[in-house]
Parts: sequence; C-alpha cells; structure tokens
Amino acid sequence: MANNKPLKKVDLIFSEAFLNRDELKEVLSRSADEVIQELLDSGLRGRGGAGFPTGLKWKFTRDQKDPEKYVVCNADEGEPGTFKDREILDRVGRKVFNGMALCARTIGAKEGYLYLRGEYRFLLPKLYQILDEFHEDMKALGMDFHIDIKLGSGAYVCGEESALFESMQGDRGEPRNKPPYPTEYGFRGKPTVINNVETFVSALIINRIGAEKYQKLGTVDSRGSKLFSISGDTPIPGIYELELGMTVEQFVNEFGDGDTKAVQVGGAAGFCVPRKKFTDTIIGFEGVPTGGSMMLFNSSRSMYNVLHNYLDFFKEESCGQCTPCRVGCQQLFLGIEAVKRGEKPASYLETLLKLSQTMKITAKCGLGQSVGNSFHSIVNNFREEMIY
Repeated sequence: MANNKPLKKVDLIFSEAFLNRDELKEVLSRSADEVIQELLDSGLRGRGGAGFPTGLKWKFTRDQKDPEKYVVCNADEGEPGTFKDREILDRVGRKVFNGMALCARTIGAKEGYLYLRGEYRFLLPKLYQILDEFHEDMKALGMDFHIDIKLGSGAYVCGEESALFESMQGDRGEPRNKPPYPTEYGFRGKPTVINNVETFVSALIINRIGAEKYQKLGTVDSRGSKLFSISGDTPIPGIYELELGMTVEQFVNEFGDGDTKAVQVGGAAGFCVPRKKFTDTIIGFEGVPTGGSMMLFNSSRSMYNVLHNYLDFFKEESCGQCTPCRVGCQQLFLGIEAVKRGEKPASYLETLLKLSQTMKITAKCGLGQSVGNSFHSIVNNFREEMIY
C-alpha cells in the first residue's frame, strides 16, 4: 500500500538566522561542557555520511592534553551527485565559519582550516570577504581564532579525513592507518576535529535553538533534518532540507517522475534501492544513510551502464596505495564488461560479488570499502541487466 504522507520540509540551514555578531557572541558565551552536552542530547551525527556522533568527536578532542589543536572543515564534496555543501558556502558561508568558531572555543583550538574542493575555486573571493568580516568579529569578541582556506587538487580520496590531512600538509593524498584517529592524531599530528560543512552549521543551529527542539525532527536513530542533493530523472532537481527517517517511497512520491525504478542513495559509494524495496527502506542511519546525494533512475535507464560508470569512476580515483582497492576496482570493471560481452558466464557475477565483499573487509579506507555497496545492490537487484 502506497505511503502518501507528505515529506516534512525544513528551513534551518539556509535561514537568515544565526549569521550576525550578536548571535555568535551568545553561542560563544556557553561553556564547553554545555556545548558538548547540547550536541549529545540532540543526537546530531556527522552529515558527511559516516554518521559519527558530533558531540563525542568534540569531547574526545577537547579531552586531549595537547594544547595545540585544530578545527578542519571538509568541503571537498567529491561524491558524485552531491552539491549541497557548495550551496551552503555560497549562500550562508558565515554559518560555517561561526560553527567552526564554536568548535574552536569548545575544544581549545586557535587555528581552523576550510579544505575546499578545487572545482569550487570560484567561491574564493566571496569566502575571503566573509572571512575578513569573521576575523574582525573574532577580535571584537576577544577570541583568538583564525581560519585559512586550503584548496584541494581534485582527488576523490582526499574526501577521506586522513588523506585530506596529508594533502593539507603538502604530501601525497593517501589515507593513514587507523587508529590513531583524528581526535588524537589529526592535522600535523595534533588533536583535530574534522567535520563537513553541513555538520558545523547544524552544530551551530542546535546550540542556538536547543537540542529539545532539534530532537523533534527525525527519528530516534536519525535525529534532525539534512540537506539532500536531488538529481537524475526528476522534474524538480535541486537542494532540499528534509526531515530524516522518511521511506524511499515517500521520497519518490515527492520527487519521482512517475516511473522511478531505482534510487541511488548516497552517491556512487552508496546503495541502490530498487522499486520493490521503496516501501520498507528508510533514509537514515537505521536504513540507508546518505551524505546527501539522491539520484533517481527511471525505466529508460540501464542499470548496467550506471554501475559501469560508477566502477569507471572508482578505478580512476583509487589512490593505488592498497592492493584490494587498486586491483579490485579494475577487476570489477573488467569483469562486468566480460559478462556483458558473453566472454564470461553469468555465474562469474558471483565471483565478482565475493571480490567486492573482500574489498569491503580488506581495503584501507572508505573508497575501497564502499565500492561493494553499489556493486552488490545493483547486481543483486538488476542481475538481468548485467547479462543481456
């Protein structure tokens, strides 16, 4: 039975509130314990997709004895189909810097960095202008905190936090072994809070409106709202802030074109949900989490071509550091081509599925570990399209 309940649209991220000096002063007057507790009570989890509790990340970093700490905003946004962070920086960039200042006051940091995707270079003049005003406010409020911007060079893997640190330090952008984690050993080997653009803005908003109000949005496992970058076969593409916890069916009823056969939740590294699972699949941490990318495909689309494009992307973006990802991405790509051409039997897909599972277990970072998400969900749900 179709679920026709309308989606709850929200306007917290792009509202004009929480942008001026007086509002920032009020937030910064709170103690570190108050800020962290508010975040913990709100249930805010990282909006980049991984979903680590934001309050815990800030607490772990605050508790480190090292006096030299950093705040880093991940604005690399390299996931295919995601374009929300660009819009946040363009429309309400000051909220991002205010959120970073709140984090700095909480953990005791004096330096912050915005790691900006190289393709977003066009935003620099506006961002530097905002930063000038921000630094003037920092001085007026008596806070010793400075933010600088570092540009990425186009590597998808640098969206991974430790590879991002290596890139910032002028080294090759390759992921580090974990542990230790950034809260203990981050930028320049120092305790570091790294969150994405939307997370810093959400943390700021929560400490202005209160955790109780924020908790009213979403579900027990997925509190609050988030931005979704919606593209593909939809009559209304764009960026929308929606309450978490909706089903894919509710989402499709709102944004589909009447012939949606699949929704890719979370970009190329995410999961493909077929029509038969729309009703039972929740968009949230209790179902399929997403950093924001939502791509809709209708019946005119070949899911083989979709998967082929994803694998082509992954094999080009693998940093090559670990064998499971470097070789695995190539073999998955060549494998589905061989099956499609009839050079390998359909049963070879089972071998490829096992390979993708091995990659998930043995790859060093999230790139290789997440390839299996789209591979499994597309091959298992659209197997006939992989063959004929």
